[in-house]
Amino acid sequence: MRRLLTATENASALFLLLIALLTAGNVVLRDLFGVQVPDWFDGSKQLQGIALFWGIALATWRGSHICVDIVWEHLSAGRRRAMDVVATSITLAFLAPMSWMVWKKVAGSGGQVTADLGLPLQWFYAVGAVGATVAALLAALRVVALLRKRSHEDLVEMELAEFAARNAAQATAGGAHRSAAGRPGDGS
Repeated sequence: MRRLLTATENASALFLLLIALLTAGNVVLRDLFGVQVPDWFDGSKQLQGIALFWGIALATWRGSHICVDIVWEHLSAGRRRAMDVVATSITLAFLAPMSWMVWKKVAGSGGQVTADLGLPLQWFYAVGAVGATVAALLAALRVVALLRKRSHEDLVEMELAEFAARNAAQATAGGAHRSAAGRPGDGS
């Protein structure tokens, strides 16, 4: 599960970085040299759509999207979980058909290309469709986890514990590797 979440975080962050680099690069080139990056506007729109789908996946799993907690805060733990199940189920009810429709868009995009470079839009749509599918999958997994009597707080704690354990294992493996190679940490 942690690998899926890490891959989702990295994909979303990568596409946000690409948007920033593309936009900043275009501004620098335009202001200094009077040229533009070909298809920068189309590219930034497509990358923004991709980042949005992948970001929705993370927000859905974490339950960290914009919400009004006026009622939720005043409920008992069991009723909070029930409300989370209902809310996440409604989210899933929208995300599942949306991901299906995005895949239909991929299939129906045909030979559409960008204006300057002629890049097929189908590539961008497909990466966005994978993000939409991951969003629906994570919504379904969240519903299952909540139905197994895990609260939102339990899910966050599990995720943090897995993250800490993985970092500790990497630090230990890294220290053992340095010691074996005769680098600092070998006691000499």
